[in-house]
Amino acid sequence: MDSLKEKLKVKILDRLNIQDVTPDQIDEDDPFVGGELAIDSIDILELVIMIEEDYGVRIDNKELGAEVFKTFGSLVKYIAEHRVR
Repeated sequence: MDSLKEKLKVKILDRLNIQDVTPDQIDEDDPFVGGELAIDSIDILELVIMIEEDYGVRIDNKELGAEVFKTFGSLVKYIAEHRVR
């Protein structure tokens, strides 16, 4: 799972074009929305698309999305448990 964490950190920063944060600065307990990464709802949609394309994982409703994107750790856990690739 450590490999997944590190790759996901880089993918998130690249996909959202976040340049003032390094992968090392992302902690598992960091909240996505309103946290250090300053991710908003449009960014979450971008991440949903990326996760589906790269990992074959669907996040297809708002309630599930709220749980999955609560923290970086919750996202990693969800992908690890549901990925097909």
